[in-house]
Amino acid sequence: MITEEKSYFRVLTIAGSDSGGGAGIQADLKTIAANGCYGMSVITALTAQNTLGVSAIHAVPADFVRAQLDAVLPDIGCDAVKIGMLFSAELIRTVADGLRRHGVQRIVLDPVMVAQSGDKLMRDEAIEALRQHLIPLAEILTPNLPETSVLLGREIRTAEEISRAAVELAGLGCAAVLIKGGHLDSENCDDCLYLAGEKRMITLPGKRIATGNNHGTGCTLSSAIAANMAKGMEVEAAVRRAKDYITAAIAGGAAYKIGHGHGPVHHFHPFW
Repeated sequence: MITEEKSYFRVLTIAGSDSGGGAGIQADLKTIAANGCYGMSVITALTAQNTLGVSAIHAVPADFVRAQLDAVLPDIGCDAVKIGMLFSAELIRTVADGLRRHGVQRIVLDPVMVAQSGDKLMRDEAIEALRQHLIPLAEILTPNLPETSVLLGREIRTAEEISRAAVELAGLGCAAVLIKGGHLDSENCDDCLYLAGEKRMITLPGKRIATGNNHGTGCTLSSAIAANMAKGMEVEAAVRRAKDYITAAIAGGAAYKIGHGHGPVHHFHPFW
C-alpha cells in the first residue's frame, strides 16, 4: 500500500540564541512549532542571558552564518523566513547575500536592537547596513517604537507620528510595516500595519495586559507572522492571526513565575 507523502510548512529563523529560553532562536522555534510549522535555524550570535539581562554576546563568524544558510536552504528549503538579531554590519550583509543567492521570499524582518532589559543587541554601524541591505528584501518589517525611532533618527511617540513613520519606513523598500505599540504611554497598545502596495493603514487594537512576563514578545510575534505566511496567508491575515496568538501567549504566561526578572510568554498556551 502506497501512502501519500506529507509536506511540512517550513520556517527558517535567522537570529541570536537566548540561553534563558524566552527570546531569540528559542522563542522562535517554540512559536513556529506552536503555530503548526517545521522550524529551522541559522544562529547569528550566542548570548549569555537570563530574565535579568544580557551579560555577554558572542557573535558567530560571518562565514559560519553563511555555511548554515548554505546547508539548510538548498536541502530543506523554506516557505518563510524570520530574521531577528544581527549584531554587526558584516552579518547583515552576509544574510542579505545568502537570501538573494537562494531566492528566498516571504521575509519577516524584526530589527532587534535592544533587549527587554535595555541591553544593546546591535552595533551602531549595523543600522545603516540594515536599511540598505535587508529592509528592501523584507515583505514585512516589524519594529517597536524605540526601533522605529532609531531607524528614522528621531523620536516617535504619538499615533500620528507612528502612521507617518510606517509610510517612511515602507519607502526604504519593504512591502509592509507593522509598528508595535507596546511602548506607547497609554492603557491601549494598538499596533499600526501599513500595506505599501495598497497605501492602506490598518489599526490593530490591543489592550495592555498587566504582567512583567514580556520577555521575547517581539521575537514571538514576528515568528508567528512568519509561520502564518508559510502556510500561505497574505500579510494582513498573517499579522491578525499572530496578534491573537501573542495576546493569548502574554495572558497565558502572566500567572507564571520563572527567574527574577522579565519572564517569558506562554508559547504553548493552546496546548497546556
